Amino acid sequence: MYEGAIQDLIDELGRLPGVGPKSAQRIAFHVLSSDPSDVKRLAQALTRVKELVRFCTRCFNVAESDLCRICRDPRRSDEVFCVVEEPKDVVAIERTGEFRGRYHVLGGAINPLEGVGPDNLKVRELMMRLADGTCKELILATDPNTEGEATATYLALLVKPMGLNVTRLASGLPVGGDLEYADEITLGRAFEGRRAV
Repeated sequence: MYEGAIQDLIDELGRLPGVGPKSAQRIAFHVLSSDPSDVKRLAQALTRVKELVRFCTRCFNVAESDLCRICRDPRRSDEVFCVVEEPKDVVAIERTGEFRGRYHVLGGAINPLEGVGPDNLKVRELMMRLADGTCKELILATDPNTEGEATATYLALLVKPMGLNVTRLASGLPVGGDLEYADEITLGRAFEGRRAV
């Protein structure tokens, strides 16, 4: 469509997840019309994140040192691990303020169609962390989709011989949702996970 630098920027923005051609074009023209100091700050932030941010050597969450802030926190319980797919899932759980244990980030979920198996995830590292016997409960907080369910089932079977209490996050109806719009799987899970009031 365009030529030169603006088309290069549109093309690069379009490679980002969730950014389609029209969004890439809107962002590119926003950058073009922005104050140069704003654009410079954005470019510096992008450069800094690639230079400074890495993955925690223990749990594989994002970190700016060998260990993330959660792994460095001595107040966290070593008896409960929460297994998630991605670092963004850690942030979602931390926002609730309900979990005070440790995390383990798998780096994805089992997806044979995409060529992702257990060997492509941080499963071996999880097993090494569990081997010392400190952990008493393993919470499987993978996404409630086909890949997440397959991953949770695989992990549950893998750790069963260790005698751990393995739990799965409840799933079901969102607060404020209407029953008539719920799909069968979500509604079925809501029935399975019901509790006394």
